[in-house]
Amino acid sequence: MKVTVYSTPTCPYCHLAKDFLKASKVAFSDINVAADSRAAKEMIEKSGQNGVPVIDVNGKIIIGFDKEALKKALGM
Repeated sequence: MKVTVYSTPTCPYCHLAKDFLKASKVAFSDINVAADSRAAKEMIEKSGQNGVPVIDVNGKIIIGFDKEALKKALGM
């Protein structure tokens, strides 16, 4: 399973999403879109959104920290 979190260091919902994934023992890549404009462009192309977090679970895009959608995508 491939999980990618597009986030910024100052976003509280990004921290909540990453804390949830860590607590659930889910490995993920964390991409700081504030520091990587190419990744920010990729995130916008995938989600149509400028806001973070955007979470990609095996190609399923979850916008924001939606715990229930995240659990469903992860098969929890």
